[in-house]
Amino acid sequence: MRAKNIITSAAVAVMMLMTPVFAGDHQLDINAATVEQLQEVKGIGEKTAMAIVAYRNKIGAFTSLDELTHVNGIGEKKLVHIKSFLTVVKPLESESHN
Repeated sequence: MRAKNIITSAAVAVMMLMTPVFAGDHQLDINAATVEQLQEVKGIGEKTAMAIVAYRNKIGAFTSLDELTHVNGIGEKKLVHIKSFLTVVKPLESESHN
């Protein structure tokens, strides 16, 4: 019985480590997120968050999460780790920077 409790506790601890760090436990829209909000995602620091916002301001709205690999500091490996915490909400045509 004690071993079962230890295994259950370990499983809960692992699940807690895998949950999003930001409030609300939801996916963050990279087309609307601020630098501060982006930093709440585990794996995105201040420089990367600023680079995401700068890219978005320069190029326009993201069309997919895969486009994040064009941002300085985000490669395929990092994208794999942060992708589940992010989403892309496409703006209306009149709101697009393009």
